[in-house]
Amino acid sequence: MTNATKKSLDELSISKARLEELAAMTDVQIDYSDIPELDDDFWEQAGVRSPTNKESLTVHFDADMVQWFKQQGQGYQHRMNAVLRSFYRAHRDDSESSR
Repeated sequence: MTNATKKSLDELSISKARLEELAAMTDVQIDYSDIPELDDDFWEQAGVRSPTNKESLTVHFDADMVQWFKQQGQGYQHRMNAVLRSFYRAHRDDSESSR
């Protein structure tokens, strides 16, 4: 084994240990201080991208949530889907690892 290979393996084990340490942290323990807040400028420039395969279904949302999204203008259902997708992306690894 070359020195470069040994170094890479050592770095990998350190990285794996750090990832396991981070995975064990609760949300409260995570320091978000270096992540900037999303300001109005971010949301004004944010775009909605939707997959082409949609499924039609009947759902029940709180009336105030529906009204709020509708007040944002045309395309409110796409925006609601984008919010759900964002939540899904943020949490899918958690649910997959708990299986």
